[in-house]
Order: sequence, then structure tokens, then C-alpha cells
Amino acid sequence: HLNDYDVILTTYALLPKDIEHLAKLPLHLLVLDEAQYIKNPGSKATQAACELIARQRLCLSGTPLENHLGELWSLFHFLLPGWLGDVKSFNADYRVPIEKRASEVRLQHLNGRIKPFLLRRTKEQVATELPPKTEIIHWVDLNEAQRDVYETMRLAMDKKVRDEITRKGVARSQIIILEALLKLRQVCCDLRLVNDATLPARGSTSGKLDSLMEMLEELFEEGRRILLFSQFTSMLALIEAELKKRKVSYALLTGQTRDRRTPVKEFQSGKRQIFLISLKAGGVGLNLTAADTVIHFDPWWNPAAENQASDRAHRIGQQQPVFVYRLIAAGSIEERIAELQERKALLAESILEGGGSTGPRFSEEDVQALLAPLPGLPAKRTRRPGRRSPQA
Repeated sequence: HLNDYDVILTTYALLPKDIEHLAKLPLHLLVLDEAQYIKNPGSKATQAACELIARQRLCLSGTPLENHLGELWSLFHFLLPGWLGDVKSFNADYRVPIEKRASEVRLQHLNGRIKPFLLRRTKEQVATELPPKTEIIHWVDLNEAQRDVYETMRLAMDKKVRDEITRKGVARSQIIILEALLKLRQVCCDLRLVNDATLPARGSTSGKLDSLMEMLEELFEEGRRILLFSQFTSMLALIEAELKKRKVSYALLTGQTRDRRTPVKEFQSGKRQIFLISLKAGGVGLNLTAADTVIHFDPWWNPAAENQASDRAHRIGQQQPVFVYRLIAAGSIEERIAELQERKALLAESILEGGGSTGPRFSEEDVQALLAPLPGLPAKRTRRPGRRSPQA
């Protein structure tokens, strides 16, 4: 009976399952909200969306470009098939020259192709009444045990990755590279996240967790309402345990949370002072304007995803200035992730604004930088003079 209705709503998860019926239905207008869900042209949701028949198509997204230009191609392949060529010619004509060789000519040519179909409104233009958002990098030092494990693991992974690249090349070594980087990221968070790490007989397993607890104590005393994000649900469990020890009540939202409304309601009503959220489960679709402080426990490759998470608090309805803290282990892979974030943000800005210089040139040098050894660092450092926070 779908023809009996004026509006049909569905989800990206259901679309591929129902495509047999929906593909037969001629639509006047087809709108994809959170259109970055079709950024991967090989996904079932993307393929199903492209099968739908519609006179007009719209993509709505706060993050149309998250990692690379191929995602923009996927959105335009849905909107105007063929406008940016097939994926192979797009890579040759735009991705390689812009991302690898920083070609201003190709960047301007791409901007010219997409500009007539792009309407961009920033939050500053739309929500002029929003209070300010301040971003702060909170530098932490790995403790002695973490540094030892980090360096041991880095050496082992460095050899493994180099051997793989020698055999297969960078493009076909992505899984091994990501595995190596994941382990180093986990060491930066807490040694207990790494199965084969040797835990210290006594003392702390995480300089970052210790720093967080000191930080939270001060923030609680100031009466701040806090959203705390991590990509690792296992890390959130460790933070939970520390909060329980201190008899601090909290709300929790992860992919395992069946009832999302209750923790949101408890936090928004003031019943809970801190809300622990996994980045994947709570990065979008939540309105948490009761918060005035956001903490990212660990950095993610994608600055757009982090910013969307921060904007759970900094959105229409917020009355207080919002402070966003990024906890980064100095000198480690996390610091290099922050540098990559800046470059990805620059790429997105240069495309969406229709100008600016190109940023990312991901190469073997990136891998070398990410797997570089820890430098000797002075203890107890929270802020580096002269360095600015990576902005998105």
C-alpha cells in the first residue's frame, strides 16, 4: 500500500532489505539525511539508494567529506550519476592530483564541477545565538610502564609493517598498518586494553586515566556537566570502574545500550553529572544541551566525527559556553593523529568552500611518522606554548 502515502520514511539499515519493493515506486523527491552513510560506494545501503527511482534527489549532511575525495564521488554518483565520471577516472583526474600532488588546478576544476549543486550553511550562519565553543588540547604524558610497552610494541609493529609494505605495497597493507596503529593507540589509553601487554606489578596502568580523574575532580567541583567520548567501549568500562570507586553516578551509552532514552533523560534532567558515550553509538542523533563540557579521551582519525560528537552539546538550545577538551598523549601516535586531523579538515574545507590550499598527502612517510619512537619528554606537561589545537 505504499502508493497510498505522501511520505515514506526508512533507515539505511532497512533500505537494502526492502529495495525490491521500494525500487518499483516512482518518487517525486528522494532525500538522504545524514548522507555520509552512502560514502562507501560498495556498501549495500549505497547500492540500494542508487536503485531508487526519483525525479529529484537531495543529500543532507554535516560531514559530506570525512576522509578522502572518494566519499564525495559516492554522494555525487547517487545525485548525478556520471557527473564526476566513473570512480577510476575520478581517481585519476582528481583524487591522485589533489590528495597526492596538491594540485591547485585540479582542485579548482573539481570545485567548479560541484559548486552549482552545493548549498552550504555553517552553524555560525544558522544559529547566530549559539554561545562560544572553546577547544583545548590537554597534553598528558604516558607513565613509565606505558612508555616501555609502547616502545616494545612499536619496534615489533614497525618491522611487521615494513615487511608487509615491502611485499605488497602500501595500498595492500592497510589491514596490517591499522592493526599496528590500533595497538599503539590502546597502549596510550590504558595497558589493560592490550591483551599481550605486561601489566606493572604495582602502580598505574594509565597516565591518561590518572590525568582524567584529576581533571574530573576539578570539573565536578566547578559544577560542570560533562560528556565523555571514547572509541573503545572497553576503555569506558575502565572509566566506569574508577567513577564507581569514587561513588560518582554517571549515565552510559554504547552500542549495547537497548534503551537510549533513559540515560539521555537522566543526564538532561540533571540526575547525572557525567555521560559516558562511545563515539560510534552517540556521535550523532543526540541533543545533550545540558552539557557545558565535552572530553574526547582518545583522538579519532576523522575530525568530522569528533566534531559531530562535540556538537551533541554545542547546538541550538545551548545556553552556556561549551569547552571541548582533547586528551592527547604527548609525543605518541595520538599527537600524529591530531596532525593528520588538521590535514583532513583542510581538505574538506578547501572542497566545500571552493578554494584554499590542499592538505593531505597520505604516503609511506605518514606510516613512518605514525610509528616513530617516543621522544624524551619532560614530565607533567598539560599545554604546549605556541601550538594550536587542531581545528575542524
